[in-house]
Amino acid sequence: MLVLVLETPDEEEDENDARNVSVIRILIWRIKVSLKLYFLRHGETIYSETGAYCGDLDPELTSEGHQMARAFAEAHRSIAWTAVYVSPMKRTIATAKPLCDALGLRMELRDGLKEIRYGKWEDKSVEFVKQHYWDDYIHWLAEPAWNAPTGGETSVEIASRASLVIAEIQKGYATGNVLVVSHKATIRIILCDLLGIDLGRYRDRIDMLAGSVSIVKFDLHGPLLQVLGDRAYMGEKLRARTGT
Repeated sequence: MLVLVLETPDEEEDENDARNVSVIRILIWRIKVSLKLYFLRHGETIYSETGAYCGDLDPELTSEGHQMARAFAEAHRSIAWTAVYVSPMKRTIATAKPLCDALGLRMELRDGLKEIRYGKWEDKSVEFVKQHYWDDYIHWLAEPAWNAPTGGETSVEIASRASLVIAEIQKGYATGNVLVVSHKATIRIILCDLLGIDLGRYRDRIDMLAGSVSIVKFDLHGPLLQVLGDRAYMGEKLRARTGT
């Protein structure tokens, strides 16, 4: 427990006393609230390589995807992890598993962290979608916040469900390091929501390659983006992999 003591001469003005009390309160707040969220996109899948739409589909990681997961665990095992929240899909669970197994951490599975539902576009290439769902595709490109893939989800809907998970984490942990393992669109939408970026521009403003890590710190002035899309931990060979 940290105790801050401020001694002031009796002759100081009340105004100075009030100012000093405010400073103390800010310092205590900073000490009590220092939560970091590490947003990790899952490792490579076959869909990361081909670029076909994959939301509700549940593919396994490729061998390179498993290498990315092991590399993340090795590079980040020294961090004092408070909790691990994971989308309940095979690719995200497999990405979190090496770290959780190494440190004995429990995965908290949350549906709110799932990838965007692409509806009728699932497993289809961009060219196929252009040919068969042109109007929906153009509307989605122009304003994905309010226009969904055919039978799928808007970014507003994704932000709504994902924000419940972020709120749960903030309520449960005022301090510490929390790993959030999720998906390309979902992480970008969460970041836009936290940073005040238009949800309709998530694809235009933020990229999120397979296995990339972004860090947001919650401090006095709210969410602060400290790291975006880092993949240095995985080595040059894996970083050079083609795909989305």
